[in-house]
Amino acid sequence: MALSDVYWDHHIPLPKLPHVHAKVTVALVALLCFINSYDGEFVFDDSEAIVNNKDLKPTTPLNNIWSNDFWGSNLSSNSSHKSYRPLTVFTFRLNYLLAGGLHPVGFHVLNIILHAIISALMIDVFAILIGGLAYDENSRILNHAPKTSLLAALFFAAHPVHTESVAGIVGRADLLCALFFQLSFLTYCKAFNRGSNRDDRFSVQWVVVSLLLCAAAMLCKEQGITVLGVNAAFDVLLICNVNVYELSQRLLLGKNPLNVSEILRSGLLTRLSLMGFGGLSMLYARWRIMGTGPPAFTEVDNPASFAENVFLRIVNYNYYYSLNAWLLLCPWWLCFDWSMGCVPLIKSATDWRMVWLLLLWCILIGLISQALCSQDSQRRRTLTLGLVLLVVPFLPACNIFFRVGFVIAERVLYLSSSGYCLLLAYSVGHCCCHWTKYRKLLCASVLALLCVYVARCALRSHQWRSEQSLFTSALTVCPLNAKVHYNVGKNLADRGNTTAAITYYREAVRLHPTYVHAMNNLGNILKERNELIEAEQLLSKAVSIQPDFAAAWMNLGIVQNSLQKFDEAEQSYWNAIRFRKKYPDCYYNLGRLYADQQRHVDALNAWRNATMLKPDHSLAWNNMVILLDNIGNLGQAELIGREALRLLPNDHTIMFSLANVLGKLQKYKESEGFFLHALRINPNAASCHGNLAVLYHRWGKLELAKKHYELSLKLDPEAPGTRDNYNMLRRKLDQLKQHTP
Repeated sequence: MALSDVYWDHHIPLPKLPHVHAKVTVALVALLCFINSYDGEFVFDDSEAIVNNKDLKPTTPLNNIWSNDFWGSNLSSNSSHKSYRPLTVFTFRLNYLLAGGLHPVGFHVLNIILHAIISALMIDVFAILIGGLAYDENSRILNHAPKTSLLAALFFAAHPVHTESVAGIVGRADLLCALFFQLSFLTYCKAFNRGSNRDDRFSVQWVVVSLLLCAAAMLCKEQGITVLGVNAAFDVLLICNVNVYELSQRLLLGKNPLNVSEILRSGLLTRLSLMGFGGLSMLYARWRIMGTGPPAFTEVDNPASFAENVFLRIVNYNYYYSLNAWLLLCPWWLCFDWSMGCVPLIKSATDWRMVWLLLLWCILIGLISQALCSQDSQRRRTLTLGLVLLVVPFLPACNIFFRVGFVIAERVLYLSSSGYCLLLAYSVGHCCCHWTKYRKLLCASVLALLCVYVARCALRSHQWRSEQSLFTSALTVCPLNAKVHYNVGKNLADRGNTTAAITYYREAVRLHPTYVHAMNNLGNILKERNELIEAEQLLSKAVSIQPDFAAAWMNLGIVQNSLQKFDEAEQSYWNAIRFRKKYPDCYYNLGRLYADQQRHVDALNAWRNATMLKPDHSLAWNNMVILLDNIGNLGQAELIGREALRLLPNDHTIMFSLANVLGKLQKYKESEGFFLHALRINPNAASCHGNLAVLYHRWGKLELAKKHYELSLKLDPEAPGTRDNYNMLRRKLDQLKQHTP
């Protein structure tokens, strides 16, 4: 089971460090690579998984994380992505509690620390996979390949493809999954830390603990279950010392029949049975938790999986594999999203990109042949286990077992990259062993590669600090990706640069003519710019492409209302409500339509529905008070205003409207109190100063009225009616002065 020192290890151009020093070195390199992302913002998917996820808030019952998906939606919902990662969400919730709210620094710091810990633990994983499993008298793992395992761990710590997992907070799922993956593997190794020389003994308890840690990895991210495949391969190749090539020859040719009794004595079948039962139990539990079956992805998410021709589907899947391999080999072109035209489909066998598929399989076949047929047992084991660690964690993302919702995702390479780093470190050792004349050149090359990795990580993690830099960086990598242009446009619109946003939205629609979200956002901007005809055309097209797009129906209703197409607008609003039952903003806009048509009862009912669905809907409350005030129902207006302020005690707009009502009811003292409270919250509200002046004017407090008229005019010289009221007050004050003896 244990191997002698790995013969190429001492040729590796690295110092032989004590075990603890090696781990600290790797952890420091990991920190160096990603430390500049610690003060980044919430970006991209963080908005849905963290900022808008109610499961993070202390007011939400903790049990909700066990019934909701990663994004906070109920797993039984048809719209759920079925990403069941409760342990990851639990760590987000802890971050929220410790920071006292949504402060991204704590989230980023924990991600960076997790990556440093995982990178340090990789030394132990690589030491076992390369040098074999052996323990000293203190039950500590003996490292027979200290330099190779250190180099592989350094490559892992600094690999730029990890940036999305570390600098993007939602990458926490990959980090926690990798941590429990490692612990499950290392715990499985503990099962063979025997106190005697009998080769047939192993600890069932440690195997069970390994299965529990595998379950924990799976509760962080679904990929965690693949550790069972790695454990099984490790058991067969290292613990049982099975030569796969010889075994296949025996089975196929019938020479030297397999010694079954020897395998039975080793306990391999028992361990494989335990892992098989545990794995099937986890998969069954996971399937039951999903509720309504697998998530429904669209052609936009993964176009290759929708190809009608099976041959083209297989070809494109393999092309995706080659692109993932290229990201590991040359992680320079990195992008936050690879969908929507970023990777055009191969539609013909004459496409020049077929070369990449052939190259990928030539390399893989070469590695597999060396892994199986090499006379060097150490090379066989290292290559085989390196390939296992490269391929097995990638299997859930390969589209073979089920359709995935992406084309390429850098985060799914987090675990697989460890296999690549192991193979890369072995290649360096092999070259140094056989090319001794070029030792200095190889040493310089390794150092240069690590420096390039660190620099690329620093640059890429800096780009992940804000959405502006992240989205803009993707334009050069994926200029054909409509979602990239959409996100750049959305970010510009959020920062107020609507003119530039329009350009990117138009490009997104040009690249992807059925991109309904880009049409919706572009229609919204055009609506605000009063370009109503084009806005109506875009929104009408969006709902014709996706009839259940509730937001587009509501926005279409707003545009039609502005165009005075009242009947069509009403129908659009009701369509939106039909597709999204709980839609308070749509009820609010429907109320505005009814108010414009003088349908006061309908307007009040619509706004009341909005406040029932969203009790803190300030605009709906305020509009109810204003409408009741305008139609002379002051008593009801007062009741509604007071009810609203019980829910929104610091809403100055509702205070202002209620103060106006109380003034008309001649409740001057109360009205004054609400006006003054509103001004304490928003002291620069010209209308509030103006209406308070009117109150004082009616109340007979003329000097105070004069003061607030002047403040109102100072803030807004064009305030309607205020100048006339002020002049009227001045004339009255002049008259009083003239009649004063």
